[in-house]
Amino acid sequence: MFELVIGILFPLFSLVLAGFCIARWMNIELRPISRLNMDVFIPALVFASVSTMPLDTTKVPLLSAALLAILVPGLLMWPLCRILKLNYKAWTPPFMFRNSGNFAIPLFTYTFGEKAMASAVLLFVVSTCAHVSLGLAILSKENPLKQVIRMPIFLAAALALALNLSHTGVWHPLHEATSLLGQTAVPIMLLSLGSQMRHMRFSGLKIGLACTLLSLVTGGITFSVIYTFIPLTTMHLQMMLLFSMLPPAVMNYLFAERLEIEPFKVASMVLFGNFLSLFTLPVLLTIALSFK
Repeated sequence: MFELVIGILFPLFSLVLAGFCIARWMNIELRPISRLNMDVFIPALVFASVSTMPLDTTKVPLLSAALLAILVPGLLMWPLCRILKLNYKAWTPPFMFRNSGNFAIPLFTYTFGEKAMASAVLLFVVSTCAHVSLGLAILSKENPLKQVIRMPIFLAAALALALNLSHTGVWHPLHEATSLLGQTAVPIMLLSLGSQMRHMRFSGLKIGLACTLLSLVTGGITFSVIYTFIPLTTMHLQMMLLFSMLPPAVMNYLFAERLEIEPFKVASMVLFGNFLSLFTLPVLLTIALSFK
């Protein structure tokens, strides 16, 4: 089991380390590449996966589990923030909207193979659309619908779903082209995550540790709810265990900075949360793979 876990995680953390080294010592700015990834490569991956994904009632439990993984932590953090006197807007989104892109898609495909790609993309699309709608609704009074319908990821998912549900086949050369573009997305996600690590500051370690602890607690409770009430296949159950306790998405910091909601604290949660997954993820993966 140890060799299996290391074999899965080593390629992921190697690319994260490479991204850190590129940003730290080669002084190459990866932000434009990350923007290109979000606007072109990831939408291509979403379109290629969703347009050919078997859409039937078997996906309903996974979709339900994904929504619970987002909503339950939000409910749990309400009393916790009141008791611990924390800013709900700053502390709650990182536990609702986890790193379903940079970490989840590579992690699931390396762990379960290509058969998990469609499910991983579905989880990513649900999380991302919820983040720019429900997440923004929590943080500000802006109309989140305007943000959602302008997102290339949402547009790609909507078009792919429309074609899939109408049983309209995608022209094979077009599907191959989008698949080829989409293959670029996963390594760029990991390199981009690594490049963000150079912004870590030791003064934020305490906040990062607290965030990681709360993430595991809220994620554990959330997974218990999913395990009890949602009938999932073994692979989807393993995926949801990991999905429920992933570190925070980088987008949490981008929104906090833009809306001036304790950006230093949120940055510490995101960066240290992802860094500390170096220690938590092997344990979680070992537990997930023990499910039969």
